[in-house]
Amino acid sequence: MPNLKVRPNGTSGRVVSVTPESAGWTYVGFELFKLKPGETASEKTGTREVCLVLVSGRAKVSGGGEDFGEIGERMSPFEGAPYAVYVPAGAEWSVEATTELELAVCSAPGAGGTLPARLIPPGTNPQITRGTGTNTRYVTNILPETDPADSLLVVEVITPGGHTSSYPPHKHDTDNLPHESFLEETYYHRLNPPQGFGFQRVYTDDRSLDEAMVVEDGDVTLVPKGYHPVAATHGYDLYYLNVMAGPKRTWKFYNAPEHEWLVK
Repeated sequence: MPNLKVRPNGTSGRVVSVTPESAGWTYVGFELFKLKPGETASEKTGTREVCLVLVSGRAKVSGGGEDFGEIGERMSPFEGAPYAVYVPAGAEWSVEATTELELAVCSAPGAGGTLPARLIPPGTNPQITRGTGTNTRYVTNILPETDPADSLLVVEVITPGGHTSSYPPHKHDTDNLPHESFLEETYYHRLNPPQGFGFQRVYTDDRSLDEAMVVEDGDVTLVPKGYHPVAATHGYDLYYLNVMAGPKRTWKFYNAPEHEWLVK
């Protein structure tokens, strides 16, 4: 099985590239670009649909034959909701940074031109508070199953320092609807302040997979199967951007039975 943690490769241009081939799975792709003002990134989507998420910064964005102009307002992922753009399969997209820019490119298999490209501005889906006590976290759906797409599910979460997230431990690795859906998943982690760290564990019931990882600012973690809780250490808020996809576009998870008592 591939390494479940991917570190950024450099500080400019395409610094992260997770493909189905590199991850050893079928559906999810994730790239991260860091661009200076005036620098550009562009790609053809091919057989995959894409959600461009402006993690931080501003940019001129076009895709799928649409010019969305200059978008973006937050300079940090800890400063409110993001701008995003959906681009279908069989199209092209282009981004020109107008400030320092951190651009996430989330991808999954697409049906090919059945949906138009569209802007997803902040407030499209309101922030949700999930959990109680030190399990409280703040969730912003960017591309949930209630919004049009072929395969992609995209969401970002802020977990305050000292809190847990993706917790109680849950999994979505079995195609057993309506009880559980099979979804691959990536986590893109950011810390505030950036010198902080957190933890993520990925494990199965039989412990044939059981990996605990320190996550630092900029790390990407892969969840091919199993439970995948996250913990933010005291003093450091943790942001993560999730990309999920599978054979059916729905998020139905299964909680670890021994921790089910924690659900409130």
